Amino acid sequence: MKTAIVTGGTSGIGLGVAHMLIEKGYRVYATYAHNAPTSSTDNYKAIKVDQSNRDELYSFISHIKESCSTIDCIVCNAGTTARKPFTCTTDSDWDNMMEIAVNSHYILIRELYSLIPPGSRILFTGSQMGITPHATVLGYGVTKAAVHALAKGLVKEFEGTGTTVNAIAPGFVETPWHKDKPSEIRGNICNKTAIHRFATVAEVVDAYRFCIDNPFVNGSIIEVNGGYSYK
Repeated sequence: MKTAIVTGGTSGIGLGVAHMLIEKGYRVYATYAHNAPTSSTDNYKAIKVDQSNRDELYSFISHIKESCSTIDCIVCNAGTTARKPFTCTTDSDWDNMMEIAVNSHYILIRELYSLIPPGSRILFTGSQMGITPHATVLGYGVTKAAVHALAKGLVKEFEGTGTTVNAIAPGFVETPWHKDKPSEIRGNICNKTAIHRFATVAEVVDAYRFCIDNPFVNGSIIEVNGGYSYK
């Protein structure tokens, strides 16, 4: 049985990807910081890890090394934001966003490199906000742009192995993260999206499935945005 890691894998896109991988026959280790899992199976193990805390991250890595002989798929999905104006965003806010989305995943892949066999899949959850600037969350967009760059850079590290590295850049998705947005803000987003709605989790998960199934897709940033910012 193949083994996968999905960070932030107990809610939203991460949970959807975890379910897809289980359907494909993977055993999935999912990390979470706040969204405790509501169910578990023999092939789905959720582990509480605050990825802004290096000690917790390295403890998780040690657990994986002790439990698994190979890691065939890593989905770097965890991230966070600070919904504050630029001038009100603190050093701690910035560091936290970068640590979770970028630094922790860099460390995770580096430390597990020897366990990743040829022909594996590494996927990042990027964002349309890393491509199209978003006025209210500058820091989040910067972290996702860095995620896109990290995915492209890692392609060279796995050259010749058949292991592919890609990033999915969703637009706005119907996840718990967005459920409490005021109706006016949701309306503004829909008006800037040619499909005039948020994506479903299943629609975004299809992009991850495509990257797993197609061994020639490599170093790509795949936008799934419904035509965001078309006007």
